[in-house]
Amino acid sequence: MPIHAQLLRHATETPDKPALVIDGRSLSYGELYLRAKAIYRFLRDLPRSNRRMLNLPGVEKLAALSLGNHIGFAEYFAAATAFPNACAVIDPLMPAERIERIIERLAPDVLIVDDDAGPSAEIARRLGIPVVAAGTEAFNLAAAGGEAELPADTDKIFLIGFTSGTTAEPKAYYRSREQWCRSLDRGRVVFELEDAPSTMCPGALAHGLALYALVEALDAGATFHSVRKWDPGVVARTLSSWQVERLVAVPTHIAGIARAWAGEPALTSLRDVLTAGAKLDRNGVESMRRLFPKARIREYYGASELGFMTVSTLVGGEIDFPIDRVGQAYPGVGISIRDPDENDVGTDVPGTIFVDSDLIADGYLWGDDGQAFRVTEAGATVGDLGELDANGMLRVIGRAGGMMITGGNNVYPAEVESALKACPGVEDAVVFGLPDAYFGQRIVAVVSGETMDLKILADHCASSLVRYKIPKQFYHIGSWPMTSSGKISRGQVERAVVSGDDLVLRLSA
Repeated sequence: MPIHAQLLRHATETPDKPALVIDGRSLSYGELYLRAKAIYRFLRDLPRSNRRMLNLPGVEKLAALSLGNHIGFAEYFAAATAFPNACAVIDPLMPAERIERIIERLAPDVLIVDDDAGPSAEIARRLGIPVVAAGTEAFNLAAAGGEAELPADTDKIFLIGFTSGTTAEPKAYYRSREQWCRSLDRGRVVFELEDAPSTMCPGALAHGLALYALVEALDAGATFHSVRKWDPGVVARTLSSWQVERLVAVPTHIAGIARAWAGEPALTSLRDVLTAGAKLDRNGVESMRRLFPKARIREYYGASELGFMTVSTLVGGEIDFPIDRVGQAYPGVGISIRDPDENDVGTDVPGTIFVDSDLIADGYLWGDDGQAFRVTEAGATVGDLGELDANGMLRVIGRAGGMMITGGNNVYPAEVESALKACPGVEDAVVFGLPDAYFGQRIVAVVSGETMDLKILADHCASSLVRYKIPKQFYHIGSWPMTSSGKISRGQVERAVVSGDDLVLRLSA
């Protein structure tokens, strides 16, 4: 990865400091660097796959990690991203058919797994790809000898990631070390990481939020905490017992922590809470203020393909941003709002969000349909819609493809969801459109939390939304189905409503 020089420095200066703690199991910086060198030597000596058809300039060995949040993830990731290697990170919780298509197209030189009998391992063996189970290595991880250090970074490809998709083949994007080096350099200043605050991120390391949080913690010489499997009680106890200083998580994870820790003393060691992946609402912020009374609460808006786009401070900073905004442009990033012809529409006018940035991904290895991520003379976009105010604060409206048309009017789910989440007693909300013979689409809302009174929900919407944006049907859900990245599985919620599944309860007057 783009921090090997820092890893060597931390291993030399603070060899006994924990670099990684997962479910109480610790790995020091000295151990991490020594073991990564041994794995690097193993990768160097592997025969190169003769099945790889992908064009990966400058890449000698491609290692695929389907490890989940295993303690060995950092070891293998460090070795597999040292020049001239590259690493592909695969979520082991994806459906088996998606994993098979990814492995088949990647044709990596080796697949690293946490379960030698799991689906990823079985698929790789069937395709003739060597498999190594972390923790049961046949080579010696403790003896790196006196060989050369992990090689210096270059501008070559080091990471292949996968965006979540609705098809059996997620889009595969790739990044260079140079891009992440620029991002890390700015992040140390923006997020004030120079003193290496201990960091907890309970999300899946196969996804961008947690993976980047791990890398920036190791870059700073901090201790990174996580869990093998999401358990809000375990996360809350870890935050308390280890006196963790920084939490990076999606809002649904933070809401789970708040529920699990209800009635317990506030977590006063937290100095920073950073969220992304979904817009924070006022109720969520107030809950976080009670749970983390000494923490600065911030959020950022970004995308796997675009990197950081904006950052805001909602509580505890010099600037308190309006709750409906995701902040101002991240350092080195320019933001514009454009019409379908890519003309700049100026302020307070909705349009497609474009960025001018040196942090964007190079592109896709496969799956580019031109409908989401694209780079033009106007900049780069993933198709999100938004508007800028006169102060350069961005409001995200939603993805163009998610727009509902009801009675001839355009409605974006995010706007209705924000209104619902501001209702007292509502914890979270998902809004979508279903076919309707009269309206074209009728707006449906599913909410969680204490409020189950249809009139309260409808009246609250009427106080903040025009009539045609008020949902026609309301449902309550006790527990949200989640994706492996910690986000609500919106598709599963919608299917439950359509099928009449008892996962959801229709509310009536």
